[in-house]
Amino acid sequence: MDTQDKRKTRRQFLRETAKGGAGLAVSASSIASASQSQVLGANDRVRIGVMGAGGRAMQLVSHLLPETQAPFAGIPQFKTKHVAGAQVVALADVYEPSRDRAAARFGPGVTKFHDYRKLLEQKDIDAVIIGSPDHWHKQMLIDAVEAGKDAYVEKPVSHSLAEGPEMIRAVEKTGRIVQTGTQHRSWSHYIRGKEIIDSGALGNVRLVESYWFLNYRGALGMVRQQRTDLSKLDWKAWLGSAPPQPFSEMKFRLWRYYWDFGGGALTDLLTHAIDTIQWYMDSPTPSSAIAVGHAYDFEWECPDTISCTLEYPKGFLVTYTGNHATGIDFGSIIFRGSKGILEISRAALAVYEEDSVRTFGGYNPASQRWRPQPKVYVESEHEGTADNLRLWLESIRSRKTPNANIRVGVEAARAAHIGNAALLGGKKARWNEEQQEILL
Repeated sequence: MDTQDKRKTRRQFLRETAKGGAGLAVSASSIASASQSQVLGANDRVRIGVMGAGGRAMQLVSHLLPETQAPFAGIPQFKTKHVAGAQVVALADVYEPSRDRAAARFGPGVTKFHDYRKLLEQKDIDAVIIGSPDHWHKQMLIDAVEAGKDAYVEKPVSHSLAEGPEMIRAVEKTGRIVQTGTQHRSWSHYIRGKEIIDSGALGNVRLVESYWFLNYRGALGMVRQQRTDLSKLDWKAWLGSAPPQPFSEMKFRLWRYYWDFGGGALTDLLTHAIDTIQWYMDSPTPSSAIAVGHAYDFEWECPDTISCTLEYPKGFLVTYTGNHATGIDFGSIIFRGSKGILEISRAALAVYEEDSVRTFGGYNPASQRWRPQPKVYVESEHEGTADNLRLWLESIRSRKTPNANIRVGVEAARAAHIGNAALLGGKKARWNEEQQEILL
C-alpha cells in the first residue's frame, strides 16, 4: 500500500470511528423472550456452532473439549480448565484448511460450512461462538441473534463506534443471551480486585496505569514464511465489508494491525485493560483521550508502539503503553490510590499500603522494587476464559443477562475507538455524551 492509499484508509477509519449514533443511553429492555426458544435444562448440552475457526476461536473451544490442554505458553496460571455442558456440532470458515483442522479437533459428527449463514439455518444449534476478525463481528452477531441463537463474541465487539448501538439494539430486541470476550469480569482474582476497590482500601484513585508488551518478531518471521493456498480461500468473503483489495499474507494473518479489519493495540489489548478499569471505577466512558504511536519496526498500518491517556469524568486518568518488540513485563494494571496501590495481571493480584510519612516507597531488596511486601497477594489458578464461558452457558439456561454482556462489551470497545480517533486525528478527542459522538 502506498502512502496516499494509507492516508485514505486512515481517514476512512477515522470517519467511521467518530460516528456513534444514539442508542447507548437507552435503558436495557427486559430479557423476557425466553419463550422464543426452548429453555434448556441443567443437564441439557448446549449445542454450539463456531463462526471463524482461527487461532482465538480454537483457544476458546479448547475449554469445551474434555481432554486436558497444556498450559498456554507454559504459564501455570494460564492452564485450560474444562467447561462441561456444551458440545460443538458445527463450524464455518471461508478457508478450507482452517475448517478441516477445526473439524479434526472437534471429532466426528461436526458439520462444516463455508458460509456462516448456512450454519445459522441449522435448527439443532442453540448458540454460536464468534471468533472472526473484528470487521465481521457486528454482522455475524446481528445475524446470529436474529436467527434465534445465543452468542459469545470476542472482543472488541465492534470495529467502529457506529456499530455498537446497532449491536445493542439487535441483542435487546431479540432477547438473546450474549457474552463478550472480556474474561477479566469472570476471573476470580479480578473479582477479588473489584471487591478491594469497592471497599475503599486504596483511598482516592487518581491514576490508573496499564501496559501490554508482546514480542511479535518471531510471529512475524513465521508469517513471512507462510503461503496461503488461495485456491482454498474465499478472499472476497473474508474481506466482507472491507474495501476490495489484493490478497496479502500479512493482512490475512495479522489483520488486527490493519484499519480495514482491526484497530491495532488499542482495540486488541487496551480493550481488556479498559474494561477492567471501567468496571472497577464504575465509570463507563472516558471524557477525552490523547494518543501517539508509530509503526517503527513492522510493516503495519497500525502502530507497533503506542501511548494513550484517557480522562474520566469522575476525576482520574488512565494511561496505556504498548509495544510489540519486547515481551518482558507482559501486561498489568496498576490502580494508584491515596492509601495504597493495587496491581493486577493475569498471573496475580497484589495490594501495597502507601506510607503516609515517606515521600517515596522504601526499597525492598527481596523484590528489587521500591515497594513494601504486599498486604494482599493472590495468584490466578487457571485462565479466566473458562469461567467466562461457564457463566455464558449458565445464562443461556437461566435466561439472565450475563456479566460480560453486550453493553459492557460495547463500552470497552468505545473507549478504544475514542483513543484511536485521537491517534488518527492527531489531536485530543472528546466524547459528547448527549450526541453519543466523538469530537475532534
